[in-house]
This record gives sequence, structure tokens and C-alpha cells, in this order.
Amino acid sequence: MAFGAVGVVVPGWPTTVFFLAAASCFARSSPRFERWVLGLPRIGPLVRDHRDGLGMPRKAKAVAVAMIVVAVSASVVLAISALVWRVVVVALGLVGVAYIGLRVPTRELVEARASTRE
Repeated sequence: MAFGAVGVVVPGWPTTVFFLAAASCFARSSPRFERWVLGLPRIGPLVRDHRDGLGMPRKAKAVAVAMIVVAVSASVVLAISALVWRVVVVALGLVGVAYIGLRVPTRELVEARASTRE
């Protein structure tokens, strides 16, 4: 929970993934805290969508990819001088972007497919 809370205020720090993990742990240990996480106004719907297999909203995916690009670019340009580490950071950024783009479902597409089946 603490890492997720930090992510709320620190740009580029992941938030939802820590709340997903917290909700998963609380589901086994404290139903009261699980309900609290699921009731959070900005985080709860994302956690519920993930649990339901709906993935991320299109806008959230775009923001996530943009944050990866900004963080990687800033790191490579401003903070890293060794070429090897620049390549590593860019490669990891590309892996993150590919994962979000190819493996994480887009909520709107999942809902559209579900409505055409009905």
C-alpha cells in the first residue's frame, strides 16, 4: 500500500500495480482492507476491472506508455552517461511499452467484443 501511495504523488512511479498486489493480499488476509482498496475512487475501479479481465482503459494505457517514454528519455539524456546503461534502459523501456501494448487488454476493446457476442 505504501508504494502505491507514493505512486499517487511521484510522477513515473507505478501506482495501480501496487494496489493490485495489496488488494490480492488483503483478499486473503483482511476483507475489510480489501473493500477499502476496492472503494478508493480512482484506484478501486482499475483494480476491479483488472480482476474482471477487462484490462486498462485506453487513456490509462496511453498515459502509462507516455510516462515510460518520458522517464526513459529523461534518464538517458540527463542521468546516464555510459552507453551500455543507456542501451539497457532503452531496452527495458521498450519491453514495458511492448508489454502494455501487446499483453494488457484494453477495456474498451474487451467490452466491445463482449457486446458483439451477446
